[in-house]
Amino acid sequence: MTIQEILSNEELRHHEFPVTRETTFLSHAAVCALPRRVSEAVRDYALKATLGDQEETIPLSQIHQARVLAASLLQAHPDEIAFVGPTSLALSFVAAGLPWRRGDNLLVYFDDYPSNVYPWMALAERGVEVRLLNVKEYGRIRDIDVIGQVDEQTRLVALASSHFVSGFRIDINAIGKALRDRNILFCLDGIQSLGAFPISVEHVDFLAADAHKWLLGPCGAGVFYVRKSMQAKLRPAIYGWHNVHCPDFVAQEQLAYPLDASRYEAGSANLLGLAGLNAAISLLLEIGVDNIAARLWHLRSLLVPALQQKGWTVLNADAPIQHASGIISFYRPETDMTALHKKLQDARIETALRTDRAGRRYIRVSPHFYNTDEEIHRLLENL
Repeated sequence: MTIQEILSNEELRHHEFPVTRETTFLSHAAVCALPRRVSEAVRDYALKATLGDQEETIPLSQIHQARVLAASLLQAHPDEIAFVGPTSLALSFVAAGLPWRRGDNLLVYFDDYPSNVYPWMALAERGVEVRLLNVKEYGRIRDIDVIGQVDEQTRLVALASSHFVSGFRIDINAIGKALRDRNILFCLDGIQSLGAFPISVEHVDFLAADAHKWLLGPCGAGVFYVRKSMQAKLRPAIYGWHNVHCPDFVAQEQLAYPLDASRYEAGSANLLGLAGLNAAISLLLEIGVDNIAARLWHLRSLLVPALQQKGWTVLNADAPIQHASGIISFYRPETDMTALHKKLQDARIETALRTDRAGRRYIRVSPHFYNTDEEIHRLLENL
């Protein structure tokens, strides 16, 4: 199945993406609607699970297949992929599991999504200096901003691949390589990019991304990447029968972990979520992430100038293609953005309402590859 086939066949589009039957869904940066094949994968597993042991219903080979598929999205190895659930949990595992020393510092962006702020702030209690990245423009993080604010005591930099309001995509490879040259760890919240744009973890040490946004998967079925060379250094933050050696379920005197990223999976897997994740990533790989990125750029090129012509201020409007994403946020000072958001909802156009630290409200639009040009025009007409 290709994007062109989906967009040229409304019956196929409605079948594969049932939300399109009644709603113009433009909020994939929030929580997506499930594609039919993802919903069916979860349903089929749930039905099979009524006939016996839930864990025996889904073979181990399918869990391994999920690791293989997730690794292919990141250009990583399956042994570097763990399934621990939400992005918040995986990021907290990194913060809690590293051997911090008093006097270490780390760099975060305070106006990032809170899941990528709070785990690092909590390290202040352990004597770690939490530095807040200074940028010139809201949600716009340049390479020079990062490199200019680290020093010899910086242990880690934690950033988002794409800002959740401005939509600005950082240069992951350039920042990651510069940090590695300085022996600084790089932790990436990839939830606003994975599934929408190609990502390579060549210069990334840790990455977390739940499935419920651009991956088009279930909530709580996230991907956690830990570079192989870091797995001996990042201690598991939680312990259980699955990630500590216990032959015949008998506790041992020593804690011995698996030799791959499954060491971070303490207990029973979210099998319903993994069934959906498998189907979701398979769909994205069938479509092709490069093709998805090109489609998102096309939709953005339709929407941004049209918004500006109508007098809206668009965040990150002038971003070159390498820094643009599928997120388009806009505002107008004299407009009640909350009321406008409600108007769009009443018209069955799903967007998101977001607020910055100064209290300014934005309408955030985040279409995916299956959204049509006509849906973008419908949004503009309602504005």
